Amino acid sequence: MLANEEQKELSEINVTPFIDVMLVLLIIFMVVAPMITSSVKLELPKSTAAQDSEKKPIILFINLEEISVNEEKVSLQSLGALIDSKTKGDKQSIIYFYVDKAVPYERLVAIIDAVKVAGFHKIALSQEVAK
Repeated sequence: MLANEEQKELSEINVTPFIDVMLVLLIIFMVVAPMITSSVKLELPKSTAAQDSEKKPIILFINLEEISVNEEKVSLQSLGALIDSKTKGDKQSIIYFYVDKAVPYERLVAIIDAVKVAGFHKIALSQEVAK
Protein backbone atom coordinates (compact mmCIF):
# COMPACT_ATOMS: atom_id res chain seq x y z
CA MET A 1 0.00 0.00 0.00
CA LEU A 2 2.84 2.35 0.83
CA ALA A 3 4.61 1.61 -2.45
CA ASN A 4 1.44 2.42 -4.37
CA GLU A 5 1.22 5.89 -2.77
CA GLU A 6 4.88 6.63 -3.60
CA GLN A 7 4.28 5.66 -7.21
CA LYS A 8 1.31 7.98 -7.38
CA GLU A 9 3.36 10.91 -6.08
CA LEU A 10 6.17 10.27 -8.56
CA SER A 11 3.80 10.24 -11.51
CA GLU A 12 2.86 13.91 -11.03
CA ILE A 13 4.88 16.48 -12.94
CA ASN A 14 6.45 19.25 -10.90
CA VAL A 15 6.03 22.47 -12.95
CA THR A 16 7.65 24.84 -10.45
CA PRO A 17 11.17 24.58 -11.94
CA PHE A 18 9.69 25.04 -15.42
CA ILE A 19 7.92 28.24 -14.32
CA ASP A 20 11.12 29.50 -12.68
CA VAL A 21 13.10 28.99 -15.88
CA MET A 22 10.41 30.67 -17.99
CA LEU A 23 10.30 33.71 -15.69
CA VAL A 24 14.10 34.05 -15.84
CA LEU A 25 13.96 33.87 -19.65
CA LEU A 26 11.19 36.48 -19.70
CA ILE A 27 13.21 38.85 -17.52
CA ILE A 28 16.28 38.38 -19.72
CA PHE A 29 14.20 39.08 -22.82
CA MET A 30 12.70 42.22 -21.26
CA VAL A 31 16.16 43.55 -20.38
CA VAL A 32 17.83 42.69 -23.69
CA ALA A 33 15.04 43.79 -26.09
CA PRO A 34 15.42 47.57 -25.46
CA MET A 35 19.18 47.27 -25.91
CA ILE A 36 18.74 45.66 -29.31
CA THR A 37 16.40 48.38 -30.59
CA SER A 38 18.54 51.21 -29.25
CA SER A 39 21.67 49.81 -30.89
CA VAL A 40 20.31 50.65 -34.35
CA LYS A 41 22.00 53.91 -35.32
CA LEU A 42 19.87 56.22 -37.42
CA GLU A 43 20.59 59.68 -38.69
CA LEU A 44 17.19 61.24 -39.21
CA PRO A 45 16.78 63.98 -41.82
CA LYS A 46 16.32 67.54 -40.65
CA SER A 47 13.19 69.46 -41.48
CA THR A 48 13.52 72.68 -43.41
CA ALA A 49 10.23 74.02 -42.08
CA ALA A 50 10.30 75.38 -38.56
CA GLN A 51 7.68 74.00 -36.24
CA ASP A 52 5.41 76.68 -34.86
CA SER A 53 4.90 75.60 -31.26
CA GLU A 54 3.28 78.91 -30.34
CA LYS A 55 0.45 78.38 -32.82
CA LYS A 56 -2.79 78.40 -30.86
CA PRO A 57 -5.85 76.59 -32.18
CA ILE A 58 -8.67 78.73 -33.53
CA ILE A 59 -11.85 77.81 -31.68
CA LEU A 60 -15.27 79.21 -32.55
CA PHE A 61 -17.81 79.11 -29.72
CA ILE A 62 -21.32 79.46 -31.14
CA ASN A 63 -24.54 79.76 -29.19
CA LEU A 64 -27.92 81.36 -29.91
CA GLU A 65 -26.83 84.92 -29.09
CA GLU A 66 -23.18 85.27 -30.06
CA ILE A 67 -20.10 83.99 -31.87
CA SER A 68 -16.74 83.99 -30.08
CA VAL A 69 -13.30 83.33 -31.54
CA ASN A 70 -10.96 82.17 -28.76
CA GLU A 71 -13.13 83.90 -26.13
CA GLU A 72 -13.37 87.14 -28.19
CA LYS A 73 -16.89 88.10 -29.29
CA VAL A 74 -17.31 88.82 -32.99
CA SER A 75 -20.11 89.54 -35.46
CA LEU A 76 -20.83 87.34 -38.46
CA GLN A 77 -19.67 90.10 -40.83
CA SER A 78 -16.24 90.51 -39.22
CA LEU A 79 -15.71 86.80 -38.50
CA GLY A 80 -13.51 86.10 -41.54
CA ALA A 81 -11.26 89.11 -40.92
CA LEU A 82 -10.77 88.20 -37.25
CA ILE A 83 -9.90 84.58 -38.05
CA ASP A 84 -7.49 85.80 -40.74
CA SER A 85 -5.74 88.05 -38.24
CA LYS A 86 -5.61 85.31 -35.57
CA THR A 87 -4.05 82.82 -38.00
CA LYS A 88 -1.72 85.44 -39.48
CA GLY A 89 -3.01 84.60 -42.95
CA ASP A 90 -2.37 80.85 -42.70
CA LYS A 91 -5.31 79.45 -44.68
CA GLN A 92 -4.31 75.86 -43.78
CA SER A 93 -5.25 76.36 -40.12
CA ILE A 94 -7.97 74.14 -38.72
CA ILE A 95 -10.99 76.00 -37.35
CA TYR A 96 -12.67 74.15 -34.47
CA PHE A 97 -16.40 74.72 -34.00
CA TYR A 98 -17.99 74.30 -30.58
CA VAL A 99 -21.70 74.69 -31.28
CA ASP A 100 -24.54 74.71 -28.77
CA LYS A 101 -27.13 72.08 -29.67
CA ALA A 102 -29.87 74.74 -29.60
CA VAL A 103 -28.29 76.69 -32.50
CA PRO A 104 -30.44 76.45 -35.63
CA TYR A 105 -28.96 74.67 -38.62
CA GLU A 106 -29.34 77.77 -40.83
CA ARG A 107 -27.20 79.85 -38.47
CA LEU A 108 -24.47 77.21 -38.39
CA VAL A 109 -24.44 76.98 -42.19
CA ALA A 110 -24.17 80.78 -42.44
CA ILE A 111 -21.17 80.77 -40.08
CA ILE A 112 -19.47 77.91 -41.96
CA ASP A 113 -20.05 79.80 -45.23
CA ALA A 114 -18.48 82.95 -43.76
CA VAL A 115 -15.42 80.95 -42.69
CA LYS A 116 -15.12 79.30 -46.12
CA VAL A 117 -15.52 82.63 -47.94
CA ALA A 118 -12.60 83.90 -45.84
CA GLY A 119 -10.53 81.05 -47.35
CA PHE A 120 -10.46 78.57 -44.47
CA HIS A 121 -11.60 75.14 -45.63
CA LYS A 122 -10.35 72.94 -42.79
CA ILE A 123 -13.23 72.83 -40.32
CA ALA A 124 -13.71 70.49 -37.37
CA LEU A 125 -16.98 70.16 -35.48
CA SER A 126 -16.39 69.23 -31.85
CA GLN A 127 -18.66 67.25 -29.61
CA GLU A 128 -18.83 66.18 -26.01
CA VAL A 129 -17.74 62.61 -25.45
CA ALA A 130 -20.41 60.33 -24.00
CA LYS A 131 -19.71 59.10 -20.48
